[in-house]
Amino acid sequence: MGPFSTDKLRNIVLLSHSGAGKTSLAEAMLFTSGSITRMGKTEDGTTTGDYEPEAVKRTSSTQLSILPCAWNDHKVTLLDSPGYFDFIGDALSSLRVADAAVLVVAAGAGVEVGTEQMWRELRRHGLPCIIVVNKLDRENTDFMATVEDLRNNLGRECFAFQVPVGQDHNFNAVVNVIPAPSDVPAEAQDAYEQAREALVESIAETDDDLATKWLEEGTLSDEEMLEPLRRAVANGTAVPVLAASATHNVGAGEVLDAIIALEPSPLEAQNPVEADGPLAALAFKTSADPYVGKLTYLKVYSGTLNSNSEVYNPGKERSERLGQIFVPMGKNQEQVPSLVAGEIGAVGRLAETTTGDTLTTRDAAVRIVGIEFPAPIYTMAVYPKTKGDTDKMGSALQRLSEEDPSVHFVRDQSTSESLLSGMGDAHLDVVIQRAQRKFGVNLLLQTPKVPYRETIGGTTRVEHRHKQQSGGHGHFAHILLRVEPAQNPEGEFATEVVGGSVPREFIPAVEKGVRRAWAEGIVAGFPVVDTKAVLYDGSYHPVDSASMDFETCGYFAMKKAFAEGSPVLLEPIMLLRVNTPDAYTGEIIGDLNSKRGRILGMIPQEDGHTVVEANVPLPEVQRYALDLRSLTQGRATFTMEVDHYDPLPGNLTQKVVEQYKTGASA
Repeated sequence: MGPFSTDKLRNIVLLSHSGAGKTSLAEAMLFTSGSITRMGKTEDGTTTGDYEPEAVKRTSSTQLSILPCAWNDHKVTLLDSPGYFDFIGDALSSLRVADAAVLVVAAGAGVEVGTEQMWRELRRHGLPCIIVVNKLDRENTDFMATVEDLRNNLGRECFAFQVPVGQDHNFNAVVNVIPAPSDVPAEAQDAYEQAREALVESIAETDDDLATKWLEEGTLSDEEMLEPLRRAVANGTAVPVLAASATHNVGAGEVLDAIIALEPSPLEAQNPVEADGPLAALAFKTSADPYVGKLTYLKVYSGTLNSNSEVYNPGKERSERLGQIFVPMGKNQEQVPSLVAGEIGAVGRLAETTTGDTLTTRDAAVRIVGIEFPAPIYTMAVYPKTKGDTDKMGSALQRLSEEDPSVHFVRDQSTSESLLSGMGDAHLDVVIQRAQRKFGVNLLLQTPKVPYRETIGGTTRVEHRHKQQSGGHGHFAHILLRVEPAQNPEGEFATEVVGGSVPREFIPAVEKGVRRAWAEGIVAGFPVVDTKAVLYDGSYHPVDSASMDFETCGYFAMKKAFAEGSPVLLEPIMLLRVNTPDAYTGEIIGDLNSKRGRILGMIPQEDGHTVVEANVPLPEVQRYALDLRSLTQGRATFTMEVDHYDPLPGNLTQKVVEQYKTGASA
């Protein structure tokens, strides 16, 4: 395919609510353009875009696919991104490098949650957009009713750019409002005239001279309307709505026509490229492959990127040797000698470059703004299924987190668990499947342990004597400890010994024993915090005492202090911020109250949303990403961070202690 100059390129991200048929539309466009010879089906797992086993199993996209095609002397690169929120990371990568968008809506379903989310992202990124109403071959669908739904929910800038011919199973063609066709089928005539009048009125409002002519003559020519319409699409004040049935391949060619006629080239985009400038390319996605190594997907923003050349990564301050560049087509690749400004391609085996990095020349050292990924909101503990999986687990998950920056993999020292975080349960499930498929490691997910803490509830005094005599050199240590609350997470140790009752050289050993008990946990195996131990008296034996004896004595004295004192379990209290449509505020507050939450405040937003702030114990919100999605149909978002620790209620304390004892004895 190609070569193509930059002005003949279109980089289009395909977005939708999951199940709207975006991948099927991409398949229809590839077939119509001649890029593929047979249309696959999503339900059969045979589409060009959904080629990974995880996507085939779910009959839904789980990662970005790059699908280029040639149409009317242009190269249209379709970035088919996942519609399900769990895989938002790849959608954001696509939005970052696309120059425009096609938002797919299912006829009959109208504006769904994913439609709203993707619309907000489009507006946030400032991308021009065309909307395609898909699945018009189904029963009880109404194109003009869907257009009105779009206008009511997304904005009055949405308007019908086409009208369908036929309805339901009889839908077989589309008629463009611009350019005006020579003959409009009788069944579509009324809809066409209404759409044409609305379009003329909308375009006239964008230009005073056109408005005057329209008022005087009552109409405008196609030539007079096309360029103002293109400008309005580019600045987001016009959003044409098209009609299609992807699975019946009705309207796919017209969508390609509209992309070329109305949406910008990389030279005209919000972040325009520079064809003759110094080399600058952005790595917007990486893919881990155990056989061919890491694949890095790139968009060139300036200059030309050549195969078998040397580039410089200013972020890593390292040079990289490029091998063969290729253009992906789903799972297949076409080798190319170079990528011009605006083109998207890939290269294998880059040693240092990761998602968000810039590739340039050492002389230019250009830096392109990277990609902002959301923080993970759902965490599970991950364990190897067998002993043989233990050694492979860390490296496999580390590579998969590099592939998808919305995945985090860390070791929690306080609970000794490995934690895998992502955007939801489906997201982590796919990560686990990929770990098995790509790296042969079998993993299990479990609810993470809560990182409780232990502390002392009041002041207590204990005496402990460590004495062993079994012939020969013995062991002896004797100490008196006062243990009391303190405001110090690390714990404090002090001495009030006078007169040498405990020699100075043994005091550090006592502290070592005390801190060892703190680290291991005393009541339920959790680290001790906010506690002070004061060594105030004791005794020793001039022959039988040694540092190890006083360390052991300090260790058991601290355990005795907790047993005789008033130990307290502390639970992490999270600061939760929920951004929700106003309609769900009451339900969210009620749900948080049922989770032992304390509402801190409600902050109204300008977009009909409210931010609810609350303190909630972590044990109650470990699955909050799933609870909130169910409660608000996915319309609310949240952030969560540890705020402080509070005492765990007594009835729950006993339950945690029993769980610890059961686990310790197992």
